[in-house]
Amino acid sequence: MGCFVVLFALISPRLALFFILIFSDWVGQALDGWVVPVLGFFFLPWTLLAYIVMWQVSPHGVEGFDWFIVAFAFVVDIAAYAKSSQTRQN
Repeated sequence: MGCFVVLFALISPRLALFFILIFSDWVGQALDGWVVPVLGFFFLPWTLLAYIVMWQVSPHGVEGFDWFIVAFAFVVDIAAYAKSSQTRQN
């Protein structure tokens, strides 16, 4: 499952999240409810994907260096929004 997640994430993080949702219970294990996954899917897909994967990798949830990976994914999401805004202005 892990190799397919990486391949789908290279195409699109939303595609990887879709397949994780369909073929595994990773989202249900990492997050409670449906609001955060839906908002993450539409607004912060790299951050949500990083959080879910780091939750599965670490035996005690997201802790320590895992938070750095999640924060880096957040920066990537924000950079994508900034780049698209800059492109629209030009």
